[in-house]
Amino acid sequence: MLTARRLYLVVAACAVVVYVGVLWNRWALDDIPIIYYNPLVHSLSGIWRGFVAPYWPRDLGGQLYRPLTIASYALDWRIGHVAWFHAMNLLWHAAVSVMVAVLKRRWSGERAALVSGLLFAVHPVHVEAVANIVGRAELMAALFVLLAVYAALERDSVGWSVAALAAGLLSKENAAVVPGLIVWGWMLGFRRPSRRRMLGYLLSWIVVAAAYGVTRQTILNPLARIENIAPVFVGAAPGEIRLTAVAAFADLARLLLFPLTLRVDYSPGERTLVTSPLDPRFALGLLCLAAWGALVALAWRRGRRVEAFGLGWIAIALLPVANLVFPVGFLVAERTLYLPSVGLALAVGAWIKDLAPRRLRVAVAALVLAAGLRTALRVPVWRDATSVILSELEDSPRSYDGPARMVGVYLSGGQPDKAIAAYRASTAIYDRYPWVYIWGADAAFGSGRPALADSMLRRLEQLCYQCAYYYRYEASGALARGDTATADSLLARVREFREP
Repeated sequence: MLTARRLYLVVAACAVVVYVGVLWNRWALDDIPIIYYNPLVHSLSGIWRGFVAPYWPRDLGGQLYRPLTIASYALDWRIGHVAWFHAMNLLWHAAVSVMVAVLKRRWSGERAALVSGLLFAVHPVHVEAVANIVGRAELMAALFVLLAVYAALERDSVGWSVAALAAGLLSKENAAVVPGLIVWGWMLGFRRPSRRRMLGYLLSWIVVAAAYGVTRQTILNPLARIENIAPVFVGAAPGEIRLTAVAAFADLARLLLFPLTLRVDYSPGERTLVTSPLDPRFALGLLCLAAWGALVALAWRRGRRVEAFGLGWIAIALLPVANLVFPVGFLVAERTLYLPSVGLALAVGAWIKDLAPRRLRVAVAALVLAAGLRTALRVPVWRDATSVILSELEDSPRSYDGPARMVGVYLSGGQPDKAIAAYRASTAIYDRYPWVYIWGADAAFGSGRPALADSMLRRLEQLCYQCAYYYRYEASGALARGDTATADSLLARVREFREP
């Protein structure tokens, strides 16, 4: 007989086995500025100083507020080895997988819990969140969201639910979906409390939201920040942003249901702006949305409340990153599907558990084996920054972002002429991304071509918001390479701006 303890151990072990390759990964992309070069993380005091500091270092724009995540990095730095950071991500993912099984077991029994836990543990779309160290924000937020929902819908504990919500918000902003998930559960009949208890939840949510909002605004407001918008949305009208966001539902559905093809990047021209409702990409996205709505309605009518809850979870968890309410810094990012995929695991587990035992074993074994293999093979892509960029060039050959990132690779290798060639390849694909112009100017200064650098910087200033930030950021990168002449040339431009 499968006891609860054995069930959770199986799920945790599966989560660890498919991701064990992360222990050989190193630092990649945002790991480097947020952790490796961040003095706040390197100090033990960063555990508490992180609560009065932005997530991104101040000299790199000071964006976002995730103090619990920063505190976890500061703790890990006491050990120091990069493998330890990856091991902690592995444990966070195992904990989330077990929590999925815990919630599922309460509602549907051991068989369904095993299915949901295993499917979540091995889902290939999670690789970016688990294998990239800074993906920990997704893992921590997901765990606290699950704890908050469990405390409300299973224990009816206002205090514990609100505490988990607060911890989730301090890990990543998308934990703000907790009230929506709990209300959806109440609508479906999961431990609906009295009106007085509901009022207690509501008031506690308001208090937490107000405290979090005031704290976040107080810390981030004085800092110079860039406009965080997906490159594909630069210069786009609000209607075009929403049309493109709906079209992206086709990618989101594919990644959740059939994640064979994974990409680091979904930038222009891999994905381009949708400007008309007659565009077939919009129609395909709308069809995916309609199919989801039909499944929710069907589950509701048939009284399949767990399936309905899981399907609703997907939509609620996607809302903050779907570019429908407000545009965010990406069109599609696989790491952001970590929390929505909890809903998929809950829904599939509730549906598939009704299969005959032999068919169930065959179906689950096939799914776990196929997904686990895809996940294990994807993990090395996040080995380091170079492997990620090479993956971009291979998986997203139409995107400007791969060549743009090669500019930095060539600069680090002391090859400014190749960096300029990469800049030209990038801007030939997409010419509205401000960062590529500051990177190109860095390369042009390094190769002794100031006139070319000036032309690149003029284009930058047509596109950028708070342009001084771009100059300061790139100057710090030039100094890190020992190129003081380029750094001085870039910093000289800062005096032309009145920005802080």
